[in-house]
Amino acid sequence: MRVVKEAQERRNEIIDAADELFGQKGFDGTSTNDILEKVGIARGTLYHHFKSKVDIMDALIERYSVRLLGTAQEIATDNSIPVVERIIRVVMALNLSGGSSKEIMEHIHKSQNALMHQKIEKVIINGVTPILTGIIHEGIQQGLFHTPYPYECMEMVVIYANTVFDDDMVQMTNEERASRIQAFVFNVERLLGVKSGGLIDVMQMFDGG
Repeated sequence: MRVVKEAQERRNEIIDAADELFGQKGFDGTSTNDILEKVGIARGTLYHHFKSKVDIMDALIERYSVRLLGTAQEIATDNSIPVVERIIRVVMALNLSGGSSKEIMEHIHKSQNALMHQKIEKVIINGVTPILTGIIHEGIQQGLFHTPYPYECMEMVVIYANTVFDDDMVQMTNEERASRIQAFVFNVERLLGVKSGGLIDVMQMFDGG
């Protein structure tokens, strides 16, 4: 007997299958036939929900984005957490040094998932920068930060951190990584108009991670 399911339920099943298969074989190594067999549906049913494998990947990235940005936004709006600590926690949540999105990042770092990696990078740069900027505005109001360019500062921070601290992009020894982190914190302090050593907690958090 043919099983008829609600459209959203079937759509989620297809995304779930793609998530598992992309993790095992990579996006490039997964065919639409693989997805059809995994879900147990006809090709017409697949194309009713998605036009192509790239469409399925985009839906999976959207799911990832909700998790990544949702966690970041939840942290950013928690006024019970001090401003500097909130910045650290948002960065940590993005897996720049671990965090709740580790599984996602391990997934997209496979060479067969290069296109997924690129698209997630775009989500992070465009989605996280305004979240961090909101925290910086709070810090400016509290007299912690002094910069006329809060958005641009956070854009620089997100792009640098998400590129240089990505092991797939820049290969470093532990000593080189420690030096990069020290330089990163040193320069972020100047971008934000914080006195030298004012973001030392950031260094300690990275060291702990």
